[in-house]
Amino acid sequence: MSAGSAAGGPAPALEGLAERAALEAAFEAALAELGHRARALGRSEGPALFGLSQQDPHGLAAARQSLRLLGDSGLLGAAIAPAHGGLALPGQRPAAVSVRALCALREELAYHHGMLDLMLVMAGLGSYPLQLGGNPELRRRWLPGVQSGRAVAAYGLTEPGAGSSLDEIATRAERVPGGYRLSGHKTFISNAGLADFYTVLARTAGQPGDKGRENLSMFLVPASAAGLAARPFEVLAPHPIGDVHLSGVFVPEAERLGAEGQGLALALETLATFRTTVAAAANGFSRRALAESVAHLEARSQFGKPLAQNQALRFEIAEMDTDLAAARLLVAEAARLADAEDPAAPRAVSRAKLFATEAAGRICDRAVQHHGGLGVKRGSVVEDLYREVRALRIYEGTSEIQKLILSKHAFEEHRPGGPAGKQSTRAAPER
Repeated sequence: MSAGSAAGGPAPALEGLAERAALEAAFEAALAELGHRARALGRSEGPALFGLSQQDPHGLAAARQSLRLLGDSGLLGAAIAPAHGGLALPGQRPAAVSVRALCALREELAYHHGMLDLMLVMAGLGSYPLQLGGNPELRRRWLPGVQSGRAVAAYGLTEPGAGSSLDEIATRAERVPGGYRLSGHKTFISNAGLADFYTVLARTAGQPGDKGRENLSMFLVPASAAGLAARPFEVLAPHPIGDVHLSGVFVPEAERLGAEGQGLALALETLATFRTTVAAAANGFSRRALAESVAHLEARSQFGKPLAQNQALRFEIAEMDTDLAAARLLVAEAARLADAEDPAAPRAVSRAKLFATEAAGRICDRAVQHHGGLGVKRGSVVEDLYREVRALRIYEGTSEIQKLILSKHAFEEHRPGGPAGKQSTRAAPER
């Protein structure tokens, strides 16, 4: 008999397990309720948003409407940490957003319409450096508006010469009395021309290409600042995106986010937090494409029978379903590890991002093929999905960058003498 049992009560370890199980059950219930709200919003508003987005290649009207709907529904609160007034789920860390909650929302919203998904995540990406490094007054000024959908946030990292390598950032922040003057060119900035403020990564030391974690700093720049000009451009899917030019824009020192030289750390933490959610959005698009294929194959007849009776097409549906199921499992694992701040999270996140986004490309491509000519007709659901998913393999870490990360882990783990090599009883391969 254990000491705990002898004392007449459960052992402390069992009590701890019971508490964790109850907390997890409460979290899952709250997550299910969030998913239900997102599903209800998508079902009621998705068709109208689809129509709006087809009319405007920049997606501005659909973006504004999506923000209003997300704000009114309270779902934007998931993009704000509880410590700053955001949505608080059972057991969630107060200073961080819940990656699991964001993944659940992004998958559901993406299933119904890409703009709902985009405006949710941009509220998080654009404001997270502010949540992490802003002073209390700045947070009070901007974050309530982000949560309600009244203030539009944008994230200013990418430049013509700086994509996957942030060491190449050329936008410069020059010290002047009372603050900084920012000069440079940002590109592929979501919400360019729509945003009320931009969180901008700029160089405060060194030259483009210099290695060093303390060369870059992060700033909050209001869209109304003198010297800031945004120029939207068109991309494959209707999307508010464009160039942002900074010409000697003055930023008070109080609107620097974090310490000088902390910008790269803020940028990388923001990307690490939201990267898993890109994979979740891919799953939402994949799930919709699979549903559209099943419906079409059952409804469409050729050669005297429904396409759904064609064995080759049924095999393709099976492959699409398996790809989606595997992607969802990878996302679930990555999100759980990310929320737990587990050291294994970065590897799991890269796996999820790589597999889910590549799978979405395959699934949406097959859905287009299943629809024949209708699949490439502008305005069809699968044609829209095909355009939506392409960018997912590029932004927030390209597939190639994820492969570099994963191969590095694999070599470290599986080479002789590595963790997996030490466990193996087989001889090392001959060289």
